[in-house]
Amino acid sequence: MTFFVYLIVSKNKGKKVSYVGYTKNLTNRILLHNNGKGAKFTKGRVWKLIYYKKYKTKSEAMVEENKLKKNYKLRNLLKQEKLI
Repeated sequence: MTFFVYLIVSKNKGKKVSYVGYTKNLTNRILLHNNGKGAKFTKGRVWKLIYYKKYKTKSEAMVEENKLKKNYKLRNLLKQEKLI
């Protein structure tokens, strides 16, 4: 089975915000975020996918998700490069 780690971005009151997650179905998960049915943090915003990577196992994806969540330097670099 394939899992994805992803980074989505949005603007909130003029500031760039980001969210990192993992999923089995990337397309569906992004739709859920944009329809207000994703994580509580993502509700009420329009999100754009700017980064994703595939993993073979859920545990690999979870480890990488946590690394990306904690690596603000990389997240900010990705936001600057690809946001709106």
